[in-house]
Amino acid sequence: MSQFAYVARDLKGQKITGVLDAGNPREATSQLAALNLFPIEVKVADPRAAAAAKSTLAKAKVSGQVMATFYAQMASLLRSGVPMLRSLTVLSQQSTDATLSAVLTEIKGRVEEGEPLGQAMSRYPRVFSDMGVNMTRAGAEGGFLEDALERVGVFTELQEDLKGRTVSALAYPIFLFGVGSIVISILLVFFVPKFDKMFDRLRDRGEMPWVTDALLSFSRMLQSYGWLLLIAAVVAIVMFRVRLSSEAGKEWADRVKLKIPVLGGILMNLAVARFCRVLGTLLGNGVPILKSLDISRSATGNRLLSRSIADASENIRSGDSLASPLRASGHFPLTVVEMISVAEESNSLDTVLPEIADSLEKRTFRRLDLFVRMLEPVMLLVMAMLVMLVVLALLVPVIRSSTAM
Repeated sequence: MSQFAYVARDLKGQKITGVLDAGNPREATSQLAALNLFPIEVKVADPRAAAAAKSTLAKAKVSGQVMATFYAQMASLLRSGVPMLRSLTVLSQQSTDATLSAVLTEIKGRVEEGEPLGQAMSRYPRVFSDMGVNMTRAGAEGGFLEDALERVGVFTELQEDLKGRTVSALAYPIFLFGVGSIVISILLVFFVPKFDKMFDRLRDRGEMPWVTDALLSFSRMLQSYGWLLLIAAVVAIVMFRVRLSSEAGKEWADRVKLKIPVLGGILMNLAVARFCRVLGTLLGNGVPILKSLDISRSATGNRLLSRSIADASENIRSGDSLASPLRASGHFPLTVVEMISVAEESNSLDTVLPEIADSLEKRTFRRLDLFVRMLEPVMLLVMAMLVMLVVLALLVPVIRSSTAM
């Protein structure tokens, strides 16, 4: 078997490059055709180029919706008795996502060589989440791989549904904010300065309202230093993104998210619901609680909650209960902690935890819908008040001038 570098186009006409293993160029071309790729060039790969291509593929990203479909189809094929290698081949050929097709082809090759599926998946961290990899490993070791993959698919689908609902709900408020900001900026830069000389007499007599004076000063600053302010804003955004890319920055962001009024509580409840659902699924399939906690903490998506769960795992190792350290962390709702405590006493965590997740998600989705519905009128009100402030700040001196005459 040799490695062949290829340049091809997918069904959408996008150019795709990569490396695959084949016996000869004709076999490599056949593999590309099976992946719904139209080869432009196929040649024996230079070892350094092959390594670079594999490194690029390891950094590739696939949408959550595509991954949810993959997990569901993989679980269905395995449950129907289709061997794993055959399942990977079928899914790589049927996938409409060229990146996922290439990744699955590589995973199939690794599994064929004896590498466990979970370990092969872990080589592509931007395609397979930590939770997906860990659930796959646990499912393969515990003999419930089909159920594990199906649960990851359902979880990924829920995440994408939540993301879609949030984006669609916030689209109009964000549009209002953008339009309002543009209107106010135009007023301050082009309209307000025309009143500056008109108000010189009022300023000389000391009768200029402080709001109008502040507005005119701010307008002059925008005219003189607007480009500098814009550059400073861009630099600040870039530095902020660099900061967030570090581990300390991500932890800071997770802490800030939980402290946002209203929205912080919603995010925390959704993270706790994800934790309860994954933990309940693992316990229900016989995975030991320490391993279940280690896997389920990656499902929270929040480093503070993940650390609290890790502390709980250490306490359990020392013989303590699960509820006590979760209560001490202060990050878990008291009602959830109490239900976990009762479930521990009755040895029914595997059935109670999914029920907690269902209840918490229903309540949280209602709060999220209410929050979004309230956000639209609030944004309209804020924009209207800002525009009115600008108008009144200019009208009041005009009225005073006309009455004084």
